[in-house]
Amino acid sequence: MGRIVGAFAMSHQLGAPDGVEDQAERVFQGMREIGRRIRALDPTLILIVTSDHLNNFTLTAPAPFAVGTAEEFVPLGDMGLPRDPIPGAGDFASGLRRFAAEQGIDIAEAAPLAPDHGVMIPLGIVDPDRRIPAAPLYVNTVFYPDPSPADCRRMGETIAAYVAALADDVRVVLLAGGGLSHWVGMPQEGTVVEPWDQAFLADMAAGDIDALAARDNANILDIAGNGGLEVNAWIVVAAAVPGARGETIFYEAMPSWATGMAGMELRLPDAAIS
Repeated sequence: MGRIVGAFAMSHQLGAPDGVEDQAERVFQGMREIGRRIRALDPTLILIVTSDHLNNFTLTAPAPFAVGTAEEFVPLGDMGLPRDPIPGAGDFASGLRRFAAEQGIDIAEAAPLAPDHGVMIPLGIVDPDRRIPAAPLYVNTVFYPDPSPADCRRMGETIAAYVAALADDVRVVLLAGGGLSHWVGMPQEGTVVEPWDQAFLADMAAGDIDALAARDNANILDIAGNGGLEVNAWIVVAAAVPGARGETIFYEAMPSWATGMAGMELRLPDAAIS
C-alpha cells in the first residue's frame, strides 16, 4: 500500500519585510523549516491542496474540486515568481480523479493550468530545485458552488483511501496552502483576526476533525474573510491523516501583509512513515 509520509500546511502569501522585519524573518524561516522537513521525508510526490486566485477557473466552470493532471506545469509568474517549469504527477492525479468518481465525488480536470502563487509560494520554498513531482488539488473558495468543510473532510478521507490503494513505493506528502484570516479586495483588507486564527490552529493541533468539519463557510467568511475560506485546504489535509496532532511551526498576525501567517506540521504516528 502507498503511504502518506507527511502532512503540512502553510499560508501562501509573502510580502515586503519593511517595518515587520522580525516577523517576516520568523515566517520565512518557518516556511524553510517546513521545506527541510518535507525533503527529509524523501517523498515520491507532493499533493499540494490549495486555491486559485481567479487565474485558472471561471464562472463557466466553477468546479468545487479540481486537480492538475499534466506531467509538467509552467507557472503563471504572478507576484514576480519564477516561471521555471515544475514536474507534475499526472498518473497520480488522474488516478485520484477516477478513484474519487467511484466514491461519488467529482474532481474536475484543471487543464490547461498555469499555477499561480497559491501553488508556487509553498512549492518554491519547499522544493526550490523543482525536483519533486507535484499534483495541485484545488479547493474552490471563489465561485459557487464552494465545498463546505464537511465536503473537505470527505475529500481528505478519499485521498487517504486512494493513497492506501497505491503501490508500496509511493510516498506522498500532503501540503495545504492558504489562510489564515484575511480579506482580499474587500473594505476589511488588512484586518487579521488573531483569536479566530488561534482557535483554528488549536483544532488542527488537537486533530479535532469533527470540530474542523463542523465549521460553516458563511461563518468563516463573516469572521475570517474571503481569504479565510482557504483554511478548507487545511481541513482536507487534516482529514487525510486522522489521529495526527499538529505542531505550529510559526504564526504571525501581519496586517501589513493582510494575512494571519501560519505554518504547521501534522505529526503522523511513526508506523505511518516507516
